[in-house]
Amino acid sequence: MWFEHLRQRLDGLDARDLRRRLRVADSGTAPRQRVRDPQGGARELLMFCGNDYLGLAAHPAIAEALAEGARRWGGGSGASPLVSGHSAAHAAVAAWLGEAFAGHIPRARALGFCTGYMANLGVLTALGDAEVELFCDQLNHASLIDGARLARARVSVYPHADTAALAARLAASTAARKLIATDSVFSMDGDIAPLRELLALAEAHDALLMVDDAHGFGVLGEDGLGALQLLDLRSPRLVLMGTLGKAAGLAGAFVVAQDRVIEFLLQSARNYIFSTAAPPLLEHAVLASLRLIQGPEGRRRRAALRERVAQWRAGAQALLARHPGLGWRLIDSHTPVQALVVGGNAPAMALSARLEAEGLRVPGIRPPTVPTGSARLRVTLCASHAPEDVDQLLHALERAALSAALEVA
Repeated sequence: MWFEHLRQRLDGLDARDLRRRLRVADSGTAPRQRVRDPQGGARELLMFCGNDYLGLAAHPAIAEALAEGARRWGGGSGASPLVSGHSAAHAAVAAWLGEAFAGHIPRARALGFCTGYMANLGVLTALGDAEVELFCDQLNHASLIDGARLARARVSVYPHADTAALAARLAASTAARKLIATDSVFSMDGDIAPLRELLALAEAHDALLMVDDAHGFGVLGEDGLGALQLLDLRSPRLVLMGTLGKAAGLAGAFVVAQDRVIEFLLQSARNYIFSTAAPPLLEHAVLASLRLIQGPEGRRRRAALRERVAQWRAGAQALLARHPGLGWRLIDSHTPVQALVVGGNAPAMALSARLEAEGLRVPGIRPPTVPTGSARLRVTLCASHAPEDVDQLLHALERAALSAALEVA
C-alpha cells in the first residue's frame, strides 16, 4: 500500500508539472558553474539562481580563513553549545553581531544557529506559548510558517504587507502577549516589508516584531547590516534573524535581540539546546566574512550589485513593453530577488528549460512555493555577475518572447 500510494502521489506531481529535480554541481558557487544534467552529462551554465549576493563564497580571504580555522580548530564542534560546543570562534561572531546591531536594538546580544530555518523555528516555538498570538504575513518564508505551526500560540495570518488589516487584528486580539513575524525581503517576490509601519504597530500594541532578514543582511544598508540599517529602525522590541549562507557566503544563522530575549532563547529554543554546534572553523571564517561585508570591499560589492539590479530591471521592463501580449509580469523589487511571473506551471518550466538549453540556469518556481497561477522565473543577481551576463539573459528572454509571440499568432 505504501509504495503504490507514493507512486500515485509522485504521478500527480508530474501531471501538474510540480515535481522537483535535484541537480549536481561539479564546481563551486559562482556566476558560471559546471552543473550535471539529468542524464549525467555536465556543462558550464550561467547561473541566475544563487543567493551568494556579494560573491563572497569564492573570495580568497574566505578560503584562507576556512583553512586557518581548520588548522586551529580541526573539524566539528563535538557537542551542543551548552555542553562543550561553544568555542571562542562562536563567541567572537556573537560579540561582533551584538556590537554591530547595538545602535538598532538596545542591549543587543546575538545567538548562533546552524541554519536560518532552525533559527526561525527556535524563536517562534520558544516565544510562542499558549498565551501568545502570532501575527504572520501571508507570504512569509516556509520556516516562519512552520515555526508558527509548531508553536503553541494562536496564529493570525494577515494579507501581504497590509498594515491596516494587521492593525485591526492586533486591536481585536485579547492575547496576553503578541508577536508580529515577517520577512524583510520576501524570498519569492523580492519586495521589502513595511517595517517602519510594522514596528509602529508593535510599539502601539505592546508586541515584539520578529524580522527574518535572510535576504537583506549583507545586501541592504550602508554597512550591509540589512533592513534595520536601511530603514534606520531602533527598538528593544525588534528580534532579528539573519543568515550567513547567502550574502555572507558561508553557512549558519543568528538571532539578535535585547539581551533578555536572547537569554530566554538560550534556555528554551530546543533546536539550539539539542543540536550540535556549527564547526568552529566555520565560525572563524564567518568573522572574516563579516569584516568584508562591513568594510570598503563590501560597500563596493553592494554598489556593483545595485548596478546589476538596475540593468536587469531596465532591460526586463523594456522587453515586457515590446511583448505585452505574453502576459509576463515583473514584480516591483529593487533587491537582488527579481521575479518574472509567467503564470501557468508548464509555461514557466518550458521557459526555464529553454533558457537552460541556451546555457542559462534560471529555475522555475511553482506552487506551493508561490500562489497558484503565479509560476515564475526567480532571477537572483549577484555582485559577481558582469554586465555582459545580464545582457546574455535579457537577449535569451527576448528570443523566447519572440518565439512565444509567433506561437500565439
